[in-house]
Amino acid sequence: MKPLIDVPELEARLAAGQRTVLLDVRWVLGDPHGHEHYLSEHLPGAAFVDLATELSDPAVPDRGRHPLPSPEQFQESARRWGIRNGDLVVAYDDSANMAAARLWWMLRDAGLAEVYLLDGGLAAWRAAGLPLESGPVQPTFGDVELGSGHMPVADAGAAARWAGSGLLLDARAGERYRGEVEPVDPRAGHIPGAVSAPTAGNVDAAGRFLPPAELKRRFEHLGIRVGTPVAVYCGSGVTAAHEVAALELAGFRAALYPGSFSEWSNRPELPVATGPEPAGGIPDSGRGGTRAGNSAGAGGSVAL
Repeated sequence: MKPLIDVPELEARLAAGQRTVLLDVRWVLGDPHGHEHYLSEHLPGAAFVDLATELSDPAVPDRGRHPLPSPEQFQESARRWGIRNGDLVVAYDDSANMAAARLWWMLRDAGLAEVYLLDGGLAAWRAAGLPLESGPVQPTFGDVELGSGHMPVADAGAAARWAGSGLLLDARAGERYRGEVEPVDPRAGHIPGAVSAPTAGNVDAAGRFLPPAELKRRFEHLGIRVGTPVAVYCGSGVTAAHEVAALELAGFRAALYPGSFSEWSNRPELPVATGPEPAGGIPDSGRGGTRAGNSAGAGGSVAL
């Protein structure tokens, strides 16, 4: 299933009156005013999604800064956003889909078949000269039935094994991977054996995903081949979902480590490495139990 919808396709769909749920995930680390930005301008009819309270449980050291909510809580939120069974859902933000990808991944994991990221997000819609609106949107309560377990997931133990026998990608900025700076987590560095693959390398200057062929070349340079088991982490499991979407565009299926480095670095028994290379692995790109789901294998922003 493709993860993207572009502006012309979405505009045509809305003009034809096809049922489409638009969800605005306006959130950036260090900016607590996402809802205010949404109220100022958003796509017509888009409902606001609060990443901190609706796409995450409260922070717990041994689960990370943005633990996933329970399936029951998530279903309640999805109904509050107006999602009904059979709906097509489009998520977007104003930060190259770095936050919206979290919602995309969660809805896919919950079994929603037609959920997409608006390629380029709000900036692409605005650049096309299309109308925006302000103020809140209160959707009619939906009836969607959501499940869980439709996307592959890795825990800390599986991430460590992936770093040794498959490929574990670190989606944070390169300086955080190398341990030169750590603004939020208790230890600096990366999971030993992980390969640096900053999410900023997935998009162009306008915030649109690179073409699939370019993404494929990028990930192949990092060591991915057809059949390679791949898992991804970031700071707290948010922008790692963006990397999962980019990998899907490139033709690779990857597991997400939801706790990510915020969980790993809070566990003193787990080792942390520093420097530009994984031990015995592939150099830093410089660009910036397991749940099997449907099987994990082939098939500068701050990473949160």
